[in-house]
Amino acid sequence: MTLIRRLHPAWLVAAVAFVALVGAAGFRATPSVLLHPLHEEFGWSLATISTAVSVNLILYGLTAPFAAALMDRFGIRLVVAGALTLVAAGSGLTVFMRTSAELILLWGVFVGLGTGSMALAFVATVTGRWFVHRRGLVTGVLTAGGAAGQLVFLPLLANLVEAYGWRAAALVVAGAALAVVPLVGWLLRDHPADLGVPPYGATEVVAAPVPTGGAAARAVGALRTAARTRAFWLLAGGFAICGASTNGLVGTHFIPAAHDHGMTETTAASLLALVGLFDIVGTIASGWLTDRVDSRLLLAGYYALRGASLLVLPSLFGDSTRPSMLVFIIFYGLDWVATVPPTVALCREYFGASGAVVFGWVFAAHQVGAAIAATGAGLVRDQLGSYTVAWYVAGALCAGAAVLSMRLRRRDRPPTSTPVRPAVARSTAGSASPDN
Repeated sequence: MTLIRRLHPAWLVAAVAFVALVGAAGFRATPSVLLHPLHEEFGWSLATISTAVSVNLILYGLTAPFAAALMDRFGIRLVVAGALTLVAAGSGLTVFMRTSAELILLWGVFVGLGTGSMALAFVATVTGRWFVHRRGLVTGVLTAGGAAGQLVFLPLLANLVEAYGWRAAALVVAGAALAVVPLVGWLLRDHPADLGVPPYGATEVVAAPVPTGGAAARAVGALRTAARTRAFWLLAGGFAICGASTNGLVGTHFIPAAHDHGMTETTAASLLALVGLFDIVGTIASGWLTDRVDSRLLLAGYYALRGASLLVLPSLFGDSTRPSMLVFIIFYGLDWVATVPPTVALCREYFGASGAVVFGWVFAAHQVGAAIAATGAGLVRDQLGSYTVAWYVAGALCAGAAVLSMRLRRRDRPPTSTPVRPAVARSTAGSASPDN
């Protein structure tokens, strides 16, 4: 009992957020597993199915800044519970679909809105409210939970599809999302002040800010302020390439590409799950490094290494898993979403109290890049018969993202690392200058 009383409630909130992110991650894993089953049953082209994925990815990103503002307005608990319910509805109702338009509505719109409300802006909101110390580390852990959960679901879903058909996989995902809703309603809390405690690492209880104005107005206002800065466009540009080279390309098309070379879908799904396991190590390590190393240098290094790995990937595919492919999986997995902790930290550095909402817009750019890559790679495969060109383009773009990251300037004044009083927080909101 003594240990429980000494445990800061921020850690419980982080644990519930972790479980919620993993629960929503199941549907993020389904597109790559269901591409060929849907193509075989309905006769839809890969480009058509990839369009539904692209709608999902775009809404997943565009919803994020508004969801962050809604969390400020109505609370984290209500928004997250509603998002999980929407994910469950979108996944479960796919068993009744008959047309590609229904696929786009359910996969694209329903699940895009639901998962977008629990995107990385959710992570930024939780860490920004509940943590002063260990922010980078907790950001890494939560990010790894969402991304790795998506990939670790793959072998389960692939085996379900093989044994029972794609509808069984869709229903399992719906059940996983619904199962987390009671836990969120019971344990997730909105602000440390609700429990009368300071954020972890702080010494003063900071009153929860009183919501002012509409969530949409706040989200758009944060974008308007951030868009006047150089830093925003450099971060958004780099993160768009990040999305193109992960969710959009590898997350959606790795399994079909491996299948083209004779590898079974269950084997390819297991390889992506292995990416997820190493992603846990890489992202947590990235969070730890973010607390200690210049985030600009970290981003440049991550993008450069990812680009190099994608350039060699086309030569590694085969009908079986060779040692060279395992080396790629380990290397790429360590870098899968390692970019998130330093990007969140830079948004907080440049944009202060509006950092979580601004990061939502940066994440929207991430998903726009992912959507373009998902559809583009599908078109490349349909027209050229292979994905080779898509891998090379993604590798070159990652090199460009490394250059963008190196062009980010340090702020003239370092960000405040100690807790601020509400009046100071209000005065620093959206305080970035156009020179940053």
